[in-house]
Amino acid sequence: MTIKDPDWIQSVLARYEQPLIRYAAHITGDLERAREVVQDTFLKLCRRKSSEKDNHLAPWLYTVCRNRALDVRRKEKKMTGIDEARLQDIPAPPEFPAALELREQLTEVLDVLRTLPANQQEVLRLKFLGDLSYREIGRIANLSVGNVGFLIHTGLKTIRETIQTRPDFKVVRREK
Repeated sequence: MTIKDPDWIQSVLARYEQPLIRYAAHITGDLERAREVVQDTFLKLCRRKSSEKDNHLAPWLYTVCRNRALDVRRKEKKMTGIDEARLQDIPAPPEFPAALELREQLTEVLDVLRTLPANQQEVLRLKFLGDLSYREIGRIANLSVGNVGFLIHTGLKTIRETIQTRPDFKVVRREK
């Protein structure tokens, strides 16, 4: 009794594989381990009973991925973060503009993000890379919705204040 619709699996893989790899890479500190974690996550998805509802697919995927990545990190006793050069090996989604200036700006924001406490980093990644709601993030990270909101607000405020103090930083806005 597993999911047998290959088209559905392909669409889920296309939508979530890269964001999950990025998320797992930040937890494990290793791109190859992150890929293995995501592979395990999708294998679990394929083994799920087809009668299970998919209303909460994204939180389920991120929860399974997070738990597996934490297990790998604990097992290997690695607490190091992923370096920017290895993170660049992960292809960006096609909807992100390829402008060099925007990439440089994003790199600066990521540098500031890495200075935040781990719990703020995690909720910000789940919110902006995973596009998850506060409630979904709360379920994944075992936090209250209010705590998720506080962590996101505090993290964004810190990033904004730090970035605004840099004289060479200018805001580049994407057109919608």
